[in-house]
Amino acid sequence: MARIFRFILGILLLPVCVVITISIGDIIKALSPSPNLTDMPMVIALFAGFIIWIILYYILPRPVRTYIIAHELTHALWATVMGADVFNMKINEDHGSVTISENNLLITLAPYFFPLYTVLVIIFYYICSIFFDVQQYNMLWLGLVGLTWGFHFTFTIATLMQRQTDIQMYGHLFSYTFIYILNVFGIGLWIVLISSITLEQMFSAITTNFMEVFIYLRETISVLWAILPMKR
Repeated sequence: MARIFRFILGILLLPVCVVITISIGDIIKALSPSPNLTDMPMVIALFAGFIIWIILYYILPRPVRTYIIAHELTHALWATVMGADVFNMKINEDHGSVTISENNLLITLAPYFFPLYTVLVIIFYYICSIFFDVQQYNMLWLGLVGLTWGFHFTFTIATLMQRQTDIQMYGHLFSYTFIYILNVFGIGLWIVLISSITLEQMFSAITTNFMEVFIYLRETISVLWAILPMKR
């Protein structure tokens, strides 16, 4: 029953995937009066970092062990934040594991939506800003944000294409939709971080698009219900 429930919940999350994707697209369009986003230095820096990583990912030996370290550390970090105890962590060349006292959805799926290295880059930048003038390194920082998020993106996709007990625990459809929603929401947070877009505007866009999609689905279901043959 739990598996069936999570499958149904995954189906219900599909419209949410559509809504949040449209919403992030809307706030990207709102970044500049010019439709050409390449005019924006901050966007260029982020995108350049991302593209550089994609190139490195395909032309250099892939740092699998570095990803495994981040993966297991993310499990441990979220477990600690949520009050669980972390007992043991093992990192090998091609796999890793961490032993924790209790588990839940967020702890299990955290490595797939929480870009640890990106978060560390952001934290390091703001700590440095307390003691130094870091404005002159702003573009470099954004490039590193894009590069590390590219690292998270590529390895997350590669990992999800393999058999993962984390995903099987909550079902593929539910896990994939949940991971997708939080990753796209994370992109929205990066946009808020580097632009004039506010959290209020982002949530407003999500709410507006959610209502539009809800109305569309309701009308579609009503039409289908009306034209389907009814048993008399």
